[in-house]
Amino acid sequence: MATIDESPSAKRWLPLEANPDVMNQFLWGLGVKENEAECYDVYGLDEELLEMVPKPVLAVLFLYPLTPQSEEERMRQEGVKHEPGSKVYFMKQTVGNACGTIGLLHAVGNIAPEIKLIEDSFLDRFFKSTASMDPMERAIFLANDTEMEVAHSVAATGGETVASDNVDTHFICFACVEGQLFELDGRKSGPILHGASSPGSLLKDAAKVIQDMIQKNPESLNFNVIAISKK
Repeated sequence: MATIDESPSAKRWLPLEANPDVMNQFLWGLGVKENEAECYDVYGLDEELLEMVPKPVLAVLFLYPLTPQSEEERMRQEGVKHEPGSKVYFMKQTVGNACGTIGLLHAVGNIAPEIKLIEDSFLDRFFKSTASMDPMERAIFLANDTEMEVAHSVAATGGETVASDNVDTHFICFACVEGQLFELDGRKSGPILHGASSPGSLLKDAAKVIQDMIQKNPESLNFNVIAISKK
């Protein structure tokens, strides 16, 4: 699932379902080795349920509803300048409903040192091609990439729900880069720094941020957390 892009004239894809099986097939088909990383549901944010998630966790995806409260928070963050580490991979979102794919690209782009992409696979070529680009150039590159659009479409129609482009939820990614926890959201102007973290504490650190986001939207129930763990 995904957000509708702010521009009414923007290209739009079908939303990606918050389904680890769908995401695994998507990632493995694009070049992540099956024995390197896998997506898992996170069934709750208390410590006992977090301990059930296979470790080590490399990145966390969070699906949340777009509400007046979440939009107010996004605008507030736009006024705060963050200086991301030089190694943070970040891209903007210009394609409507592409946030699931962008969340996965943010994850893989920031955990590439931890996993082995299949050489000359789509993802291997994508990250090599976009390595020196700025966030908007990466967004334009993605929007013009027919191979990714087709792969996304296949994944979007492979879930358990009927795909519709009329949705009001949004995917973001959390990753630990250079000892810092970053929130990566293509609708924002850049990565959002949430303080110190480590590979061992990434899931718990992200869970704290996610809990705070959920508490700000007490009337909403449509939340989903997926961890990408190293196998």
